[in-house]
Amino acid sequence: MGPVTAGVLQLLALTGALALVHIPLGTYMARVYSSQRHLRVERWIYKGIGADPDTEMRWPAYLRGVLVFSLAGVLLLYALQRLQGVLPGSLGFASIDPDQAFNTAVSFVTNTNWQSYYGEQAMGHVVQTAGLAVQNFVSAAVGMAVAVALVRGFAGSRSGELGNFWADLVRGVVRILVPLAFVAAIVLVACGVIQNFSGVHTVGQFTGGSQEWNGGAVASQEAIKELGTNGGGYFNANSAHPFENPTPFSNLFEIFLILVIPFALTRTFGVMVGSVRQGYAILAAMGTIWLGFVSLMMWAEFSHQGPAFELANGAMEGKEVRFGIGGSSLFAVSTTLTSTGAVDSFHSSFTGLGGGITLLGMMLGEIAPGGVGSGLYGMLVMAVIAVFIAGLMVGRTPEYLGKKIGTREIKQAALYILVTPALVLVLTAAAMALPTPGHSMTNSGAHGLSEILYAYTSASNNNGSAFASLNADTQWFNTTLGIAMLLGRFVPMIFVLALAGSLARQTPVPVTAGTLRTGKPLFAGLLVGAVLIITGLTYFPALALGPLAEGLA
Repeated sequence: MGPVTAGVLQLLALTGALALVHIPLGTYMARVYSSQRHLRVERWIYKGIGADPDTEMRWPAYLRGVLVFSLAGVLLLYALQRLQGVLPGSLGFASIDPDQAFNTAVSFVTNTNWQSYYGEQAMGHVVQTAGLAVQNFVSAAVGMAVAVALVRGFAGSRSGELGNFWADLVRGVVRILVPLAFVAAIVLVACGVIQNFSGVHTVGQFTGGSQEWNGGAVASQEAIKELGTNGGGYFNANSAHPFENPTPFSNLFEIFLILVIPFALTRTFGVMVGSVRQGYAILAAMGTIWLGFVSLMMWAEFSHQGPAFELANGAMEGKEVRFGIGGSSLFAVSTTLTSTGAVDSFHSSFTGLGGGITLLGMMLGEIAPGGVGSGLYGMLVMAVIAVFIAGLMVGRTPEYLGKKIGTREIKQAALYILVTPALVLVLTAAAMALPTPGHSMTNSGAHGLSEILYAYTSASNNNGSAFASLNADTQWFNTTLGIAMLLGRFVPMIFVLALAGSLARQTPVPVTAGTLRTGKPLFAGLLVGAVLIITGLTYFPALALGPLAEGLA
């Protein structure tokens, strides 16, 4: 079997598996967030944190819950890292420096999981399991809660209420993420991913010697790392490390985990607004972009010209032989079109155009299918923009799901899509203009610019992957990337929740002959076009100076 055929078969198997679970998982999540009863363990948690899960919240109260909870997470994770030297199970590692502790705390709380450290050489068991792994669960649950709040804004009528943040948070963890991660961890252990708290000895295959690696609860952290679109690896090599991702099957399974909840949330959206066709339209737009990017990536990596590439049947530099071009391309596209950031190959070693595809995937806003929760609310904001554009074309007040898109709503949507590009482009320009940040670049020219551009794109979009050729463990990058992650996560959430509150206060308008049918393929196509055009106009000059210049050289 040739490598191209193997890649296509992996794509077909992955698509089939996602289609198989789409309806049951999406419907189940809709029931979770619509349920009126609380499990016993959930009532214990509510009592412990002093929350009343039955209190309905308007958007300012919901936002306060998001911000207070996230701030507490940053402070707790920062403290764990700074105290690591005196904690049990530290494996002899010293406490983390202040700037790196800030960067890592912000990174995991914002669902970014950017890592400027070597995991197996810096973090002990307590920080890894009680700190980083816990944030993998709750940061994902926060994103899902905000997405559900926006869905309730479309489904609500005149109340302005978006549900209860604490109930949505706890249900997302207890009823969705923990059960799915438990099953996923068992599958990963069966594939050979390690799960222990001891030193792991491996015999050198070629030298006859041995190497000793610190063990850990890797399979359980790997499961939620992918399932929650987090991305932070237990080891520095991330999902390229054989202890995290040992076989081609585990690689395909991890890609499945990355995509399964974001794609299924479109079904959740359709069920909660009372029209599954609306969910299918959003799914079609996400799926079209994802399949298009996978195809482009495989073409760029398989067909690159040159004797070395032809002998290797493609650009194999920086890729694991056990995954090949197909598996690596699938993983790279899926991890950058979501907010995962996990890697099974080094994106810096991809061809110029292949690296540009990973960059563009993040620049789209990671909405195809995007992160857990963040992908859905990002695509719904783009749907509001698309409906507004269609309304301008026909001279009619735009409507989406029975809600009028007026001046207030379009301003909130516009501010949402402007935040991230502003962070990316301003911080990239500052890093390139100042003398010190440039010392962290391994390469010069177009590839060097791509390193810096990729870092700020990854941080501002809460992705967390890196080109793997930039020395980001400096005070400048730890601080500025941390700020980018904070602003890139929570400022857009402000506009999302404000939009949800504005929609929830409206009275639904009836469908008329002039209403745009947003559950049709035509609207899905319009949505895809709006996403690509808006992103292309925003980032094209930067892409032309970096990956496009390199790829066309």
